[in-house]
Amino acid sequence: MRKTLFALFLGLTLWDADAQTLVHRNPAIEQLVSEVSSDSLKKYIHELAAFHSRHTLSKDDKNGMPAAQRYVLSKFNSFAKSSSGRMTAEIEHFVTPADGRRITAESEVANVVATLKGTDPADDRIFIISGHLDSRNKDVMDAEGGAPGANDDGSGVAAVMELARVMAKMEFSATLMFVAFTGEEQGLKGATYLADKAKAERWNIAGVLNNDIIGNSNSSETLISDNTKVRIFSETIPLAETEQEAAARRSVGAENDSKSRQLARYIKEVGERYVDQMEVKLIYRMDRFLRGGDQTPFLRNGFTAIRVSEMNENFYHQHENVRVENGIHYGDLPEFMDFEYLRKVSAVNLAAAASLASSAGSPEDVRISVAGLSNKSTLLWKAPTTGKAKGYYVLMRETSSPMWEKKFFTTETTLTLPYSKDNYFFAVQSVTDAGSESLAVFPSPVSR
Repeated sequence: MRKTLFALFLGLTLWDADAQTLVHRNPAIEQLVSEVSSDSLKKYIHELAAFHSRHTLSKDDKNGMPAAQRYVLSKFNSFAKSSSGRMTAEIEHFVTPADGRRITAESEVANVVATLKGTDPADDRIFIISGHLDSRNKDVMDAEGGAPGANDDGSGVAAVMELARVMAKMEFSATLMFVAFTGEEQGLKGATYLADKAKAERWNIAGVLNNDIIGNSNSSETLISDNTKVRIFSETIPLAETEQEAAARRSVGAENDSKSRQLARYIKEVGERYVDQMEVKLIYRMDRFLRGGDQTPFLRNGFTAIRVSEMNENFYHQHENVRVENGIHYGDLPEFMDFEYLRKVSAVNLAAAASLASSAGSPEDVRISVAGLSNKSTLLWKAPTTGKAKGYYVLMRETSSPMWEKKFFTTETTLTLPYSKDNYFFAVQSVTDAGSESLAVFPSPVSR
């Protein structure tokens, strides 16, 4: 077979530095993105915030966490009606032991989970879209006081629900899980339970998109107002890295190329491709400064996971009791949210999740040849074990660049490029007939 070769820049076609950019969108994914509704998101938020408190330890069966969990389950079940039986939903209860910190006694808590089964029996990949259902006020141990939790994290749960609604009727090769975690504010309890279960049962979790605080576009103190940017946090050095893996990483300078960093780059490329007036900002941290989120337990267990969060947080409306003090309105209420911004962030999630779940698996055993000194770079790999790849993109960027700058297409499983591995980083991803790209795989050195 004759090898074909051409370059793409950032998933688009750039004819030169000053030319117009041609954006290629998959019509099916573009249609799904257009169905994300700010009105639906607003309705979910108001209904979630109407519960007196969604504190993890709230036992109020009519106006607390148990009622909120049933509400989310009812929404998932209503969405499942359009899935031809492929979507199922449940409240999964589990017991978390006392931790001497934020769980004072052994407690039963629960996650609400909707699963949209993939259509390819040979594709065992799972992609998780998540947010946390629990809320809090200033005192994290107060399970009785009002805690509407509209943005933290009603916004993340609303996005999860909206994606479940829009995507339920569609068929994807891989399985999608839509999860409303409980216990985030009490120490990531729900996420830890699910991540540990996934590891014990050897689930093939290929990516976790955790959404936490994604519905506000106005900052406190600095008074920045901007609904065109969203942050993606991703780990630099993997939490689950072994000593052998650390040595391999250091040997090739791959500190900026963890699997989670590749997922973050993917979301930026695909999100900006499908969602207008939105810039995805890559933050080179696992989470905000000295803070954490539900992606962390998955990272600890060796899974690929990132956090999505608004660009400018407003701390008057986060972890505060509802009140007016010195002319400032405190409290996490729906009236302080930007629902058009939440729509765009939700759409970024959808574009990335739909593209990933529609893709073939990532290339296997990706290598870069180190047989002798050369100003050319040869990469070689094996076809993915799931799905059918039309071909492959070899990605390239300068070592100082945060994003892949060129894509070279080939139908073969090896490619030699006239660029020195001393000056560039490379990776390989598969692409289907419909144009869905897999996550990129950073190569390991091999002599041949």
